[in-house]
Amino acid sequence: MQKQLILEYKGEELSGILIKEDEKYMTLKLKSGYNANIKKSDAKIISEKNIEIKSNGKTTIKINNSLPKVAILHTGGTIASKVDYKTGAVSWKFTPEELLHLYPELLEIANIDAKMIRNMASDDMRFEHYNILIDEIEKSIKEGAKGVIISHGTDTLHYSAAALSYAFEELSVPIILVGAQRSSDRASSDASSNLRAAVNFILHNEKSKEKYNRVGICMHEGISDDSFLIIDGINSKKTHSSRRDSFKQINYLPFAIINKKDEVEILRNEILTNENKKVKHTKFNVKLKIGLIKIHPHSFPEEFTHLNFYNAVIIEATGLGHLPISQIDEYTKSHSKILEEIKSLVKKDKKIVIATQCCAGEVCMDVYSPGRILNKTGVLGNRMNLIPETLFMRLAYCLSKDKKNFEELWNSNLEGFECRSVDVNMDL
Repeated sequence: MQKQLILEYKGEELSGILIKEDEKYMTLKLKSGYNANIKKSDAKIISEKNIEIKSNGKTTIKINNSLPKVAILHTGGTIASKVDYKTGAVSWKFTPEELLHLYPELLEIANIDAKMIRNMASDDMRFEHYNILIDEIEKSIKEGAKGVIISHGTDTLHYSAAALSYAFEELSVPIILVGAQRSSDRASSDASSNLRAAVNFILHNEKSKEKYNRVGICMHEGISDDSFLIIDGINSKKTHSSRRDSFKQINYLPFAIINKKDEVEILRNEILTNENKKVKHTKFNVKLKIGLIKIHPHSFPEEFTHLNFYNAVIIEATGLGHLPISQIDEYTKSHSKILEEIKSLVKKDKKIVIATQCCAGEVCMDVYSPGRILNKTGVLGNRMNLIPETLFMRLAYCLSKDKKNFEELWNSNLEGFECRSVDVNMDL
């Protein structure tokens, strides 16, 4: 049994379920789904009653086989979570069956085939999990799915989108990753609306002559439920820790907008296809070690020495792709040693890729002298506009697929659109 309290607190009336208390404080779970930590001495209890928190009653799930089949592969995350009223925390504990009970409206528009892959926080994702997803996606497509939805935690959702974008060299249906920033039992939950938008996009895509047979993300365009974005898996990024519209397409337009009437507006026709390709993929080498470091003021050569541990490294450089490699006075003598460490790593056949830590733009090491010096060491990434997370997965894919012909593969068009500039055209 739980206590439901109504109390007066600093001139306001609050109502919620008591989930924790000690001598000085109590924690209420409000109707909004948020926790309120209240100092007892500032609160006056107006009323209280004991209630029993029951799980949702389950009804028989009716599948309409005449509707198009859409697979949902569940990996965990907020999209399939609810509040644990004993602890006040959110936990991702729903099974695929419970997921359908949560969102029965999906069964009215599609034949939903939901499968449990994992129930995990997205921070725990590893290459092994990507390989499991690759197998399950291929299986779902062979079983007739017109599209595959992956319910996923938002924290590393954009990493997974990039990973699957590279892993699947050819696709016959769209793969859409869907997350949520609010748990399913919150009034402000975006879980149901994100899922519905993703299903409707797949249904729209199935009817279209030219198709989006790629990996994308479906999330809110703004904070309201008026519209949703299909963001391509290449150069997608979580830009806010909690907003419903946290996912953005960097350096490009998103692929499409879906309005509240489920109408789809295509923004990037260049990545549509009318080819009916078979599924083709490459799995990740789980033994690969890829590092990701950030350049900052007051750097030391020792920060680069430890990179010998990795097979490859993404360096988030400043601006156009700069590192502190110039000795300009008695305080910057160590900077020349940083350059020597980079040269040493490249000579050892460590793949070093330069990315920009700026929010948008591209790397261009041809503009300033230090950049040109760095570029001559053999580092990669010059004139590319891919974000660090995408470059991380590009590296992993290339090293997994063909290490012997890495250079040829790296320089090929793996994205299906041009992501690198040919001429230097910078507004400086």
